[in-house]
Amino acid sequence: MFERFFRRKAPAGQYPAPIADARATTLPPIPMRVSMIIHNPILPGGARLNQYMGWHDPDRLVQQYIDDLRACSGGLARYEIVERIEVDGYPIKIDGFSYNNTTYLNCWQQRGGFHNPDAVNYNRLLTEFDLISKVERHQIDEVWLFAFPYAGYYESTMVGADAFWCNSPPVPHTDHCQRRFVIMGFNFERDVGCMIENFGHRVESIMTHVYRHRHGGRNLWARFTRYDRDTPGQAECGNVHFAPSSRADYDWGNRRAVLSRADAWYNFPDLSLSPRPMTCAEWGNGDMRAHHLWWLDHIPRVAGVTDGISNNWWQYVLLVDQTP
Repeated sequence: MFERFFRRKAPAGQYPAPIADARATTLPPIPMRVSMIIHNPILPGGARLNQYMGWHDPDRLVQQYIDDLRACSGGLARYEIVERIEVDGYPIKIDGFSYNNTTYLNCWQQRGGFHNPDAVNYNRLLTEFDLISKVERHQIDEVWLFAFPYAGYYESTMVGADAFWCNSPPVPHTDHCQRRFVIMGFNFERDVGCMIENFGHRVESIMTHVYRHRHGGRNLWARFTRYDRDTPGQAECGNVHFAPSSRADYDWGNRRAVLSRADAWYNFPDLSLSPRPMTCAEWGNGDMRAHHLWWLDHIPRVAGVTDGISNNWWQYVLLVDQTP
């Protein structure tokens, strides 16, 4: 859940062109206004931490991320950075600790000694940047935190009254905020594939919540996430860590062929299409970013309602203040 140094890196390779949406839709785009806060200290000599380390440019990562989500949502996800704050400093941990340039670089060079507890003080961030007020005034809809490994961010977390699990526990002491929202946590040592993975886990958490009262065959989210290892011969789209053919976490490149009904989700809510053999060539031969875009592209995004739940799952994933 925390973005850290030891997390698996995305495989190297060329990414496919953005997905072209073949499904006709009359659904309106969902505009999402973002406050982006980057903790990126200036080191002696004038270089920012990401530059000194040879890590990614957060602005370039964000543009890739925005473009990817717009493409794989069929144009529904329309993220816009309306506030960009770059901080010359390190965020404060839950116990009040904060790195400085010397302590952080020493830990990084030693590959150890990082502060414990790692978790950032989210309530302090909310206050420092007046984020709840901005959300309640509809100036922003979401927050993206960018920093270095061991900044202490969750990949995603939720704020507000009736906030629920979003790949991490909700931020405590925020029930006074009547408009729920998500804070994403990104690590500019990693590439955009890891950012898309963070978003994918957000999808998993939110859709699990949406379908929490549907059981058996009525739980279409449970059906969507089937993969062959656990449901032999009944694979559908799998989940973020498991493609239809995966045998283990991150095994997106497993080359065995399996029967999958993933194509049926392009016809949602009609799921009667017969399965066909699929291999990892469908989702990028093991490439993290390609798999995640393939997976997200199958998330239903059509008009109508099935069993009391919208056929446009993207509205739940994005507009969490409206998620039942």
